[in-house]
Amino acid sequence: MRAFADLYDALDRTTSTNAKVEAMARYFDGVARAAPADGAWAVFLLTGRRLKRLLLSRKLVEWTLAEAHIPEWLLSECWGAVGDFAEIVTLLVDAFADKQQSMWSLWSLAQWIDRIQDLRALDEEAQRAEVVGWWRQLARRERFVLCKLLTGELRVGVSQTLVMRALAEVAHVEPAVIAHRLMGTWEPTAEFFAQLIAQANDQVLTVSRPYPFYLASPIAGDVKELGDRAEWLVEWKWDGIRGQLIRRAGEVHLWTRGEELVTERFPEVCNAARALPEGVVLDGELLAFDHARAEPLPFSVMQRRTGRTKLSDKILREAPVAFVAFDLLEKEGIDWRLRPLAERRAALEGLVLDENGAPRDRSLRVSPTVKELDWTALAALREESRARRVEGFMLKRLTSPYGTGRHKGDWWKWKILPFTVDAVLIQAQSGSGRRASLFTDYTFGVWEDGVLLPFAKAYSGLDNEEINELDKWIRGHTRERFGPVRVVEAEHVFEIAFEGIALSPRHKSGVAVRFPRMLRWRRDKRPADADTLAQVKALLDEKIE
Repeated sequence: MRAFADLYDALDRTTSTNAKVEAMARYFDGVARAAPADGAWAVFLLTGRRLKRLLLSRKLVEWTLAEAHIPEWLLSECWGAVGDFAEIVTLLVDAFADKQQSMWSLWSLAQWIDRIQDLRALDEEAQRAEVVGWWRQLARRERFVLCKLLTGELRVGVSQTLVMRALAEVAHVEPAVIAHRLMGTWEPTAEFFAQLIAQANDQVLTVSRPYPFYLASPIAGDVKELGDRAEWLVEWKWDGIRGQLIRRAGEVHLWTRGEELVTERFPEVCNAARALPEGVVLDGELLAFDHARAEPLPFSVMQRRTGRTKLSDKILREAPVAFVAFDLLEKEGIDWRLRPLAERRAALEGLVLDENGAPRDRSLRVSPTVKELDWTALAALREESRARRVEGFMLKRLTSPYGTGRHKGDWWKWKILPFTVDAVLIQAQSGSGRRASLFTDYTFGVWEDGVLLPFAKAYSGLDNEEINELDKWIRGHTRERFGPVRVVEAEHVFEIAFEGIALSPRHKSGVAVRFPRMLRWRRDKRPADADTLAQVKALLDEKIE
């Protein structure tokens, strides 16, 4: 635990990506031989996976109040100022912690996680005795990490890409190899860690394991700078769920880009995939799909499927789905990713389409290419994106291989401009992590019958100077408080951008927006100049209503 706590502290103290990679590489190299199970759990935690929460936050609060002998209002004030419960407990416990550290500091990370998970079998009094005993006898760094593990809130300022770079340095393989080994489901065991950092560049697959996804970059500047239009494959950018469809060893597996296995949730897609030959992996998009019209349905229809584990006949009828494939990653069990896109695309069409170019199964399709011959014609066609329920175009170099992660140059997304609405700031909450002491999470309202009705929340789009200015203003212009929420005076107007809008009975406004963010602070506008709910609803696609 001490070594992992030191690593966590080192990562938290630097913003240098190279320094973070070096720190992780030292840690992984150190545990590779001495404690490989620790290495596996460290990968588990550093890549954003979490332990299941075992203790209610309320219990931890009560135990902290009792041990620190402070009133709840004081803890609440500390919490509001610091914003991190684990840090508050860590500092408060210093007052009653034992000066002599116990052997618990010498336990490995894996031992600690086993002990934490054993709490599930204890009654509340035994849980309290165990946890408070740990608090008292651990050094500050280990205590902090322990509290993070107990609350399930251990977040580290590293991306999965940096973790892969560090592991690749230790294993002396390419980061893409590590990325592939980390895909899919795996258990954090010593055996897994040994396989993860094995030096053999073997690319051996489990039956269900997907490939790392290749990501496009947003295009900047004039699209004509890409050169000859004939060198590019152009497709619509679908508004669905990115996934990989795998047909291996008589089985079918469907993974999302978020590494969630969703095979059981889309039976029509997986049934269609059973007709594919063995050893095939397709990359594509899961879409709610109107088969009669051969066109996508709103993303809100897809959301009826994503939150369900049991699918009734009714929901299957109301929310039909298709997998629209746009790339072939594996054929006959052979990795095709380094072959040029033109070759992969031709083979994909041969697998999914019949001799007339029609899908062999309506639930498994190929993303059609856009035929316009020049960039000017494409720009004009792009204006039809919303009517087609797509987000713009994907531009892919025909000679390009299928890469790993986001590398600029070969795959671009040429999206349409977002929807925008002028709205009034009406509520604010403090952020998390480094922004825990600032109000950075905002709720915005639009006018309805003379009242500002909440319609969207956003927390991105402002620079640090604007955040600090707004934070100071919020503190001086709070009208009411509801727990962590502050209701503020209706004074500031912001231009809010979002990618999509749909009717939603779960929201007061009756609409839900996708990916809202702040474009700019409209200091030139008064609250009365903000948009109305009727203007927001006018953005709804008529087909949705």
